[in-house]
Amino acid sequence: MATLRDLRERRKTVSSIQKITNAMKVVSVSKFRRTQKQMMNLQPYAEKSREIFANLSSGDTGAGAADPYLVKRSINKVCYVLFVGDKGLCGAYNNNVLKYFQKLIAAEEHEYSVVIVGKWGGEIIDRMDLPLLRRFSDLGDSPDNHGARSVTNYLLNLYSTGEADKVVLVYEKFKNVISQEPHDLVLLPVEHDESDDGSSEQTNSVYHFEPERDTVLHSAVLTYLNSSVYEVILEAKAGEHASRMTAMTAATDNTDKLLSELELYMNRVRQADITTEISEIVGGAAALKKRQQELKKR
Repeated sequence: MATLRDLRERRKTVSSIQKITNAMKVVSVSKFRRTQKQMMNLQPYAEKSREIFANLSSGDTGAGAADPYLVKRSINKVCYVLFVGDKGLCGAYNNNVLKYFQKLIAAEEHEYSVVIVGKWGGEIIDRMDLPLLRRFSDLGDSPDNHGARSVTNYLLNLYSTGEADKVVLVYEKFKNVISQEPHDLVLLPVEHDESDDGSSEQTNSVYHFEPERDTVLHSAVLTYLNSSVYEVILEAKAGEHASRMTAMTAATDNTDKLLSELELYMNRVRQADITTEISEIVGGAAALKKRQQELKKR
């Protein structure tokens, strides 16, 4: 049985852990809200860029035929872009997306390469012996458009130079605070719906192009690609912060429960110690009384 001193030391340790987990929870809440605000601010811009791109790329089948990012070509090399967190202590967030990524590459029939976005899992990913091209580990807890553009430009260069014929983003899609789902998105070549229900032509009629349609379309494609990458980065980062917030909340609640159990156990040990001391005092008093009676008889 642990002594009262050992239990006090353990309680002190658990209390210190509770302060750390609670502080991490508060920090994660702040970071999540900031990232969520970025997502909300980006959403109208991203939706409008998708709308413009869809309008420009539909209707006239000749439009954008020369744009390198819209032309589908034979797939020989695939580049997977894996988005992981910067740190651990966020539950199963990183492990879930890593397992999903492993399933994708296990089923991949073409030659593939990998780009990592995030700091987590350096040793783990190294042991997987992946054909790693580059790791982006400097985006921070609140990524900005400049960081997203650096990732986008690198991927566009891979596609333009023929180092990748297809680029796939693998990340945790943010659903809500307690739920993220592994997801993959084909970034390049750009996939768009070529079906025309007449609404696209009606929308296209309000656009006037200067200098010409293909130049404007190319600019719209670049805007669409960068906003898509930025959206994925923010979704992945929001999922990381939300997962860490949930994990630290659970850890803090568990320390509360553990402290209550320790307090109860300490009270039992203290009561047992007091009972033992009283028994020893009573026993000593009885022995002393018996000794005094023996001396009187002499």
